[in-house]
Amino acid sequence: MDSLKFKDYLSERPIPKGIDVLCKLQHFAIITYAVPPERFNGLFPDRFKLDTVQIDGKDKALISVVPFIDVDFTSAVYPFPKFTMGQTNYRIYIIDTETNERCVWFLGTTLDSWTLAIPHFAWKLPWYRGKVTFNCDFDSSKNIYHRYHMITVADWAPAEVELKQIEDKKISLEGFPDTETGLVYLTHPLAGFYHRRDNKLGTYRVWHKALNVTPAQLQYAKFGLLSRLGLVTEKEQQVPHSVLVEPINEFTIYLPPKVLK
Repeated sequence: MDSLKFKDYLSERPIPKGIDVLCKLQHFAIITYAVPPERFNGLFPDRFKLDTVQIDGKDKALISVVPFIDVDFTSAVYPFPKFTMGQTNYRIYIIDTETNERCVWFLGTTLDSWTLAIPHFAWKLPWYRGKVTFNCDFDSSKNIYHRYHMITVADWAPAEVELKQIEDKKISLEGFPDTETGLVYLTHPLAGFYHRRDNKLGTYRVWHKALNVTPAQLQYAKFGLLSRLGLVTEKEQQVPHSVLVEPINEFTIYLPPKVLK
């Protein structure tokens, strides 16, 4: 893999309009697993290919679980009420062969909010209901989590994860030529694709600044969706490729999602 630089991927924020959304993501984590590429056979259209890395001389595909709390979720354009809700995204790192853009394939999302009705029914997104609870002990003086615990009670994707941090903040990302390349790859895909619930191909885009993530240690993980689909076994879930966290950041989400076919 060639080295990637943030300067080549950072851009000015596209001006929001219409129903675009601004939100802050609190307790944002990216828990990533490296697994054999064949586990993802048939999950997405031929237009996309896995963005693999080499680890110990073998090609590996990467999949991330991304839990967070949406806080101050509101219109990016108009005065509007603000919402708070727990959410967890499941995403695979891919390349769009039509544009050569690095992006992600969304398996889906669990959301703890009545507002789920809009993406689920109106836009037919693969978003599902879950009761999300965070119990975090963040030390702002040291900028570390002494404890990070999230539970999602859900039919589609039950989940539990516990993390902690130590003061050593050195990031190690196996399979990448340097740390910046790994961070661009893992934290800065701005386009997502997915199968809508009617099996049509959908996409949407986000924008954010470079994320200021730091490494964390996994204490325990149980992601029911990954086990059920045979993507990452429960035993493998205890040994992630990497864990990155950021106490809070800000995203702009451009809506509505588009239908491609």
